[in-house]
Amino acid sequence: MCYRIDPAQEPPGFWFKHRRRVILSCETLDCLKRIEQVHDQKLRFLRILLSKKVSALVALDFMQTGQHFCLQMALVRICILGRCPAAPMSRNHSSSNAIPVRLSALELRSRYNKHVSKLSPPTAPSVGFISLGCPKNLVDSEVMMGLLDRAGARLTAKPEDADILVVNTCSFIDTAKQESVDTILEMARLKTEGRATKLIVAGCLVERYRDEIKKNIPEVDAVVGTGELESILEAAGIAPMAIVAPSPFTILSGNGHAEVRSGRESGAGTHKTEFRPEGDHREKQGRFKRDDWQGAAFQLPTYLYDEKTPRVLSTGRTSAYIKIAEGCDHPCTFCIIPNLRGKFRSRRFESVVAEAQRLVASGVQEITLIGQDTTCYGEDLGLKDGLATLLDTLAKIEGLRWLRFLYAYPNRITGRLLETIAKHDNICKYLDVPLQHASPDVLKSMKRGAGADIFLKTLEKIRAAVPGIALRTSFIVGFPGESLGDFEILEQFIGEAKFDWLGVFNYSHEEGSGAYSLTAQVPKRTIEARKRRLMKLQQSISKQAKQQWVGRELVLLAEGESDETPMLWEGRTQFHAPEIDGKVYINDFGDRESLEAGRFYKAEITDAHEYDVVARVVAGPF
Repeated sequence: MCYRIDPAQEPPGFWFKHRRRVILSCETLDCLKRIEQVHDQKLRFLRILLSKKVSALVALDFMQTGQHFCLQMALVRICILGRCPAAPMSRNHSSSNAIPVRLSALELRSRYNKHVSKLSPPTAPSVGFISLGCPKNLVDSEVMMGLLDRAGARLTAKPEDADILVVNTCSFIDTAKQESVDTILEMARLKTEGRATKLIVAGCLVERYRDEIKKNIPEVDAVVGTGELESILEAAGIAPMAIVAPSPFTILSGNGHAEVRSGRESGAGTHKTEFRPEGDHREKQGRFKRDDWQGAAFQLPTYLYDEKTPRVLSTGRTSAYIKIAEGCDHPCTFCIIPNLRGKFRSRRFESVVAEAQRLVASGVQEITLIGQDTTCYGEDLGLKDGLATLLDTLAKIEGLRWLRFLYAYPNRITGRLLETIAKHDNICKYLDVPLQHASPDVLKSMKRGAGADIFLKTLEKIRAAVPGIALRTSFIVGFPGESLGDFEILEQFIGEAKFDWLGVFNYSHEEGSGAYSLTAQVPKRTIEARKRRLMKLQQSISKQAKQQWVGRELVLLAEGESDETPMLWEGRTQFHAPEIDGKVYINDFGDRESLEAGRFYKAEITDAHEYDVVARVVAGPF
């Protein structure tokens, strides 16, 4: 039943429903402007929709605090239900068409393509994968799915239909660990109440809490660490099956099935035994120490997949990641990734090139190279400017439209690397350089070095070498000992640097990190206030920058209908990395009745908001 709010406090067209569902009927933005809790970012979709002269019902989440109601989730989905009523809703009004606020763990968190399943014999066990965390973790999931796929398992996007459930976890910061634990518990519930007979936990959380997982969550049948991807078959109880075919890739398509391109039987990768001198030196200093981690393997992970390793690509037919290196040797005191992933190690040059060539031959047009520090690529192989050399070679692959890499360490950005980016049209003019802070004192405590002045000179060099390049970075606020003066240095730096994309993260006090023993902790309330202050600053910078996009014609990759509403499509330009940056909302197809996901179009930017832009298609596909 729907009840009316006190008319004295009611914005026009606003009603609430019990059980945490709010329905908002609006034909103008006046009602939303009256609700202070609705974030400006959430208004963009209504503005775009209203520009198409449509009405909308908007589902929101709310919580009761004392005698007041406040919006907790703000805009969740825009549900186009035809013309909205001008009068208050009937008590018999059904909101069954509204999108549920709460989603299952697979729907909410999974990086696995939700629209596909594998055609295999009906007797084959079905496996449901939930991949959490970063793109590097996603590639690990694709490798494990590839091994299972090759062995004859069926992949399902519905956890309730799976015989075997696999959760590939993240353990980078507290929030990631909590998300991983919550997902494991939800899948444990499905195992207890549903058809699943096995639950496997993989990834970084296993490296950190191997014994605790097995002890405290008895529903977990097996664990697979970051260097043990090959053991997924044993954990699942599935025997390897040799299939001879020309390619190791299975590419998931959006038609409900997977297009099977099984590869020839091979080892699942290699194990590196020689590393950079820097890594060996840091090991002697205790950088990779994890003696206190109960159940952690004595040896650090050494695994690297190669070009013969089977993969199930979950990123669609057009885009794919390639992990060119694993591990990290840097001494950053806030980070435990070296302990979780091991020493830095590069894949063989020829292996990366062979994988890229096969991906492009299978239809992939966008490749993103990933690693914890891609700018160190090849140093352990004796290559000078290894990343630049690799990019130069890959850019020459016919049919590869976009090539980018994530992430760059600031003091590893060489002149040759920038020249290579500028030289090739198909290398995206995009650079992600996590700087972490700008105060020299904080950076020294983080064991990273440099400071605002040096970073500004670096940014100037980058922009001079690659005109129009999009720059992304991330910062940590609340690192132990961060003073108000340190924070103001960071704030001033952001204002001067004017990044295209920027993320701010709260410091996470991680046991096992170098900073864990530091005692000058910053209060959580202060950390949150500083984060909001920086993001408000970046919002104004980004809004001004995005306004400069209006009128430009850019090539974009159409990705499909928007999650917000089927009235809009979403896409990306070369200045948008997959999943992490803003979006291009397409509200005008030109003379086309529809667009095709995974195809490239030329579009004119017609409107801009704080982080996202709106476009109309003017040419393509091509």
